[in-house]
Amino acid sequence: MATLDNGDKNFEQIVNEITTGQIKIPQFQRKFVWDVKSSAKLIDSIIKGFPIGTFIYWRTNEELRSVRNIGNLSLPTQNKGEFVNYVLDGQQRITSFFAAVKGVAIKRDDGKIDDYSKIFIDLECDSDNDIVITDVGERADKTFIRLADLMRTDFAFLASFPNDKQPLLTKYRQILEGYNFRGVNLKNADINVATEVFTRLNVGGKELTLFEIMVAKTYDANRKFDLSEKYEELKKELSAVNYETISSSTVLQVVSMLIAKDVTRKQILKLDKNEFIDYWTSATDSIKMTVDFFRNYGIAVSRLLPYNALIVPFSYYFYKHKVTPSGNMLKMLEDFFWRCSLGFRYSNGVEGKLAQDIDKIDKIISGELPTYEWNTNIDKENLLNIGYFSTGRSLIKAILCLYSMNNPRSFNNNLSVRIDNSWLKVSTSKNYHHFFPKAYMRKNFPHISNNLVNHIFNITIVDDYLNKRQIKAKAPAEYINEFIKSNSEIDISLESHLIFDKDEFGVMSNDFETFIDKRATAVCDQLQLKLISQTTGNEVQTENDNELEEELELSDDI
Repeated sequence: MATLDNGDKNFEQIVNEITTGQIKIPQFQRKFVWDVKSSAKLIDSIIKGFPIGTFIYWRTNEELRSVRNIGNLSLPTQNKGEFVNYVLDGQQRITSFFAAVKGVAIKRDDGKIDDYSKIFIDLECDSDNDIVITDVGERADKTFIRLADLMRTDFAFLASFPNDKQPLLTKYRQILEGYNFRGVNLKNADINVATEVFTRLNVGGKELTLFEIMVAKTYDANRKFDLSEKYEELKKELSAVNYETISSSTVLQVVSMLIAKDVTRKQILKLDKNEFIDYWTSATDSIKMTVDFFRNYGIAVSRLLPYNALIVPFSYYFYKHKVTPSGNMLKMLEDFFWRCSLGFRYSNGVEGKLAQDIDKIDKIISGELPTYEWNTNIDKENLLNIGYFSTGRSLIKAILCLYSMNNPRSFNNNLSVRIDNSWLKVSTSKNYHHFFPKAYMRKNFPHISNNLVNHIFNITIVDDYLNKRQIKAKAPAEYINEFIKSNSEIDISLESHLIFDKDEFGVMSNDFETFIDKRATAVCDQLQLKLISQTTGNEVQTENDNELEEELELSDDI
């Protein structure tokens, strides 16, 4: 059971324990943000005898990833089994104090350097002003002293100051060395208790993420395992193939699924550190195999994935079955993908549903067709009613996946369209083009509802140049006629967007209603081919309104 005891320290103890690595800043702490002036204010308060608050330490021999370097000082790591005081409350104060006393320069992420050696004690200050200052301007030499110089015990240097300054030098040094830094030690607590204490103490900040906790918990210096660095390495690899948006939480779920077939937060926190590290390579290899499968399947980038969570069951599949699927197994995996994507499967209750769906993957691996307890309604009228375009919705992403799988080609030259994650974040992004442009529809058909104009069946995936500079707000017949001159294969280009006959689809007559109806039929026919018929008839059941409603709350604004 967690206990508290006295953690008070004097100047020498604080400096020595930081220097020797007995006091550390845990990784889950936020970045050090206090500037030089804030640090000077802290030292000024100490010299004037003001309280600066209590430091709270988590005293443990659990080895965690910690921020070991303050400024340019490389601090030692703990020996295995050695107790360390991790700072739960007071990071800004303790880092500011140490940086000021040592006079270090700290380089920020943006390249800016804060030089804490530029903190001075004014030897001519009266009691009403700040004793500790950062600007000495044109002051005369020996009327001030750097804090770092005062505390580094160079007696010859201190003796060079005038006799009338010597009492002040001695006084200020003795105040700092004798200051009692109030503290409390949290003992006999595991990392879950420590991070809960940290979160409650830092009520003004964000709650720690599961990933931040696991970074701290799984750190192992001997095995050279740093989860934060490992995840960044994975992201770098995935970025090269446009799958960098796979989240850290999804990666944790994959590891937990392989180990425990459970992805709840509680279970992930219970994972054994060594077992987690043992499984890391297998988990990331399975993720990379999943990404290769999705890309080969035609899902060009990760932003098209209806759910990040789909990475989990497919990674489990590739962990269990490392051979590229083919034949009936491939068809069953496709069926699983589309039922999850079109059926709003992971719109809520994701953790429990992932655990259930692993049983379905096990059945697929054994050659057995799973049964599905959720609804997958791809009836044309239903999709026309709920298909307004918003990139945060799984249904829309699923249909975008279908568009991507058909290798969309550019209208002006029949070359493959480049699809990029950076262009797909919101519904106004560069790759998305309303075949009947919204501006054209507002001007010529104002009676047609925006929900129908801004519909997934009116969306094509094109490149930026075509979308913004050539098509703009032109009528379909106008811009297609222009492209016919440069693209003799315009019909093939249109077919890659599931627009099979430009006359029958109403393209050349600018017939929007015919176009939407025909394209809806084409899309639904393609989707139907992706599903394996179930004897229960789930493929045509009515959708789950509650899941749809919850998903709509998460979608982006149109």
